[in-house]
Amino acid sequence: MRHVLKRAGYALAVAGLLVGLAGCTGADGGGGIHLPLPGKARAPGDVIRVSPEDGARGVPADEPLEVRVDSGRLERVTVVQVEDAQRTEVAGELSADGLRWRPRPDTRLALAAKYSVDAVALDAHGRRSARHTTFTTVVPEHRFIGYFKPENRSTVGTGMIVSFSFNREIENRAEVERAVRVTSDPPVEVVGHWFGKDRLDFRPREYWAPGTRVTVELALRDVEGAPGVYGIQRKTVGFTVGRSQVSRVDAEKHTMEVRRNGELLTTLPVTAGAPKTTTYNGKMVVTEMFDVTRMDGRTVGFGGEYDIKDVPHAVRLTDSGTFLHGNYWASASTFGSANVSHGCVGLRDVKGGGSDTPAGWFFDRTLIGDVVEVVNSRDKRVAPDNGLGGWNMEWSLWKAGSALR
Repeated sequence: MRHVLKRAGYALAVAGLLVGLAGCTGADGGGGIHLPLPGKARAPGDVIRVSPEDGARGVPADEPLEVRVDSGRLERVTVVQVEDAQRTEVAGELSADGLRWRPRPDTRLALAAKYSVDAVALDAHGRRSARHTTFTTVVPEHRFIGYFKPENRSTVGTGMIVSFSFNREIENRAEVERAVRVTSDPPVEVVGHWFGKDRLDFRPREYWAPGTRVTVELALRDVEGAPGVYGIQRKTVGFTVGRSQVSRVDAEKHTMEVRRNGELLTTLPVTAGAPKTTTYNGKMVVTEMFDVTRMDGRTVGFGGEYDIKDVPHAVRLTDSGTFLHGNYWASASTFGSANVSHGCVGLRDVKGGGSDTPAGWFFDRTLIGDVVEVVNSRDKRVAPDNGLGGWNMEWSLWKAGSALR
């Protein structure tokens, strides 16, 4: 299935129950099972309500932050501030009746920061619902910041692309690109590429070598990104490249070959996109991982065709909503023999997620930054700016997208 953060949100991989609102993509291909679910599906906001609203920008630092339900109780609320690839959890308290979560009284939202909210609620029958939202706080007038991924000090797969999303359009792209320095040990040529005026990605010609240490130096403070608009960041962050894992999904054969450091680990049976909702071809990079997530077709143009509150072992591959995830609702005979999803790649799983299922096995061996390549699907190649799809662009074209060349 395909689903709809920039910056460090790409690296959210939380042990335990981590939830996100997601859905399979619509119009131009991608992900999931066609589900004739009984009754009328409920929108995520009908169960768990979050203020500020999802996607809000420019939220004042003194605006109230609250998560609540009208009945049942909140089981878990995690609010994280993501700023300059740093993640800081916001301390909060549940009300005595379990209906409301608020930050501690002495807590104030940071300026120019992105926040993610993950909440799990139980109704009177013990059934779980999940909600994932994000919002960003107000940036001081005439300033710009770049949200960075992957997370500082993380260990990632060899396909990781360094990506900056800027909160304002950048007019002086050469000046900004010159102020961001990406180096590696062992050294390789690393080049930036602009996607529009608010996104700058960096990668080498080939995948990083396992064991590489990558350093990202930001010298954006006082750099004029646009007339009268100046940067505020000056810091150094970095990450380490782990082992190489590249998985190849053959949509025609309904298989996925998982290779570690070039050697075949196993071949798993899969189901890919159905003829009318095919899966993108091309190289896609793992950007998020959820033990369990909610997938709602309405978030990606499929109306009320499905609303699955507990999709297990979900691995995000594109911004538009392509996931590789566990599937417990299709018969076991589907995997390896038919393509029935709305564009995602499905692996056999059990309700709640099993560690000894194909989906659990793959999830436990996956890192943010690992590569999944889809071939032989009757769809177009994934766009280079859809998720971290830059590996689908030839090196000469990638270099041509640098403002320094």
